[in-house]
Amino acid sequence: MSGPDIHEQRVMDGRAWADFCDGLKAAGDTIFRPEAPETVLDRAEGWRWLTRLTRAALDMAVEYSNVDFPGFYALSNQTIRIGADNPDNTYFNSTISGAHEYRISGTRGTAPYLTFGSKANRYAVDGTMATTGEINAKDIDINPDGTFEIIASAKPHNRNWLPLAADSDMIIGRETFLDRTLEVPCKIKIERIDAPKAPPPLTAEKLDKDLQATVKWVQGTAKTFADWTQLFMQAPNQLPPIHQSMSVNGGGDPNIRYYHGYWKLQSDEALVIESEVPDCVFWNFQLDNYWMESLEYRWLPVWVNKHSAKYQPDGSIMLVIADRDPGVGHFIYTDHHLSGTMLLRWVSATSDPQPRCRVVKLAELENTAKA
Repeated sequence: MSGPDIHEQRVMDGRAWADFCDGLKAAGDTIFRPEAPETVLDRAEGWRWLTRLTRAALDMAVEYSNVDFPGFYALSNQTIRIGADNPDNTYFNSTISGAHEYRISGTRGTAPYLTFGSKANRYAVDGTMATTGEINAKDIDINPDGTFEIIASAKPHNRNWLPLAADSDMIIGRETFLDRTLEVPCKIKIERIDAPKAPPPLTAEKLDKDLQATVKWVQGTAKTFADWTQLFMQAPNQLPPIHQSMSVNGGGDPNIRYYHGYWKLQSDEALVIESEVPDCVFWNFQLDNYWMESLEYRWLPVWVNKHSAKYQPDGSIMLVIADRDPGVGHFIYTDHHLSGTMLLRWVSATSDPQPRCRVVKLAELENTAKA
């Protein structure tokens, strides 16, 4: 039995669902990698992370998988956190095909940074999400009333064109806020140009393949970012300038300079990060857990950006990462974690200052604050 018939049989006898469940179970092997921390907190977050990856993958591969009738969903949001997701971002993801043309339309809003990229999403294959096209708000012709329209296609367009390649299968939008309480978010939608009149009914073949794609993406994404953390662990408590190409190939924005790192502290220690701040549209720093999820930024001081930062008198930054505030610099809370990952971003910066990192005793900083 081959072709669509086998999918019908797999749906009817339950193998499609059983293989889906077995594949998710196998993804749990990532949580037991020997280099992963064995604290209850890290282990619990690892299992929760897999549930979040599953939710994201189901949106991508099942709910929004029809490339003729696309829509925007969020692979990362306040409760799904992937690959050092930016607390200051709203993400817009859409599953598309490089063989078609699409129209992205909407209203700009007031956030300082808005960009769209087309990607070849290969997390399930080799852990990459290579850029196949980019367009930034500064290069988008926006109408006086704030509305705009972008054409995403392989065929060039003279105005507001987002290039697609033959292997493009995702569009990612990033809207970056300095202060969400003050700024107005954009409103956008996406549609295929010359789409069929209506979507077809669900077939056994499509469901079976979509469930398989979901599992492969969960497994591949979990492996990808566990591999990244293992790499960062080679230079603990540092932000080396060596991971830029990996960051962009993993789906990052080419206009952003990424400084990834791994931190590990004792309860009486702090990691101090000092740097000049370049002329840039935006910058931020975030603390993540071992699984490269941003920490609980909705309620806790676990990140800082260009707007919220406490600057030094000379305009530089001194970030102090610890489990309590020593009273100097800008405090970033570890939230009961002993280790994890971290990321500093310079966005559309005119220079690229190298951050300086050092581990000190908290008491030393507290004494400085009292002096």
